[in-house]
Amino acid sequence: MQHIGSLYLIPTRLGDNAPLEVLPISVKKVIESIDDYIVENEKTARRFIKKISSGKSQASLTIHILNKYTKPDEFQSFLEACKSGKSIGLLSEAGCPGIADPGADIVKIAHENNIRVIPLVGPSSILLALMSSGMNGQSFTFNGYLPIDKAERKTKLKQLELISVEQNQSQIFIETPYRNNKMVEDICAILQNQTRLCIACDITLPTEYIKTKTVEEWKHITVDLHKRPAIFIIQKD
Repeated sequence: MQHIGSLYLIPTRLGDNAPLEVLPISVKKVIESIDDYIVENEKTARRFIKKISSGKSQASLTIHILNKYTKPDEFQSFLEACKSGKSIGLLSEAGCPGIADPGADIVKIAHENNIRVIPLVGPSSILLALMSSGMNGQSFTFNGYLPIDKAERKTKLKQLELISVEQNQSQIFIETPYRNNKMVEDICAILQNQTRLCIACDITLPTEYIKTKTVEEWKHITVDLHKRPAIFIIQKD
């Protein structure tokens, strides 16, 4: 029987810090042994691989692009190398593949084709933020992006606040970085004063900022989150 290669889920940095400051040596070892990759952005993926393994030949790499423009009928072909015995690396643009990331579609296909899936340890901004928040880590929901429409966003924030009370559950969400400051304004205007809000920004970077305060307290705090990757967590006790 022909050997089938594995699909390695390779985490990346959350910012432009030295890779091995936040990633274990196992990531370096896997990258040095793999030449086939599925990535969101070829330029940043090649730069990351070079940072991890400077001696690796860039010309030897086979890169498949997985982003919002990739057609689903292309996904299956990305794993062809596994059938011939080669292992493939799935790289996220930031953090962990498959978590708030299109890589989940590839992992699903790998399971359907009996390809072994091997997750590697690395930073997840969602989990690092929750760890640092002081909120419920036993029960939580990641809600992705909230609606852009003002009325729909207000309704959604109120809904998440109510769920957090009824289920004693942390509610996690994100925003496009250039709209972060507006998100904080909306939270402070819409949610109840005693609801707790954690803002976790630039996680693992020198500019890291993590604070949990009540909405009432946030109304008196000035922080500029413009174009800085941030995680928001709310919970009302």
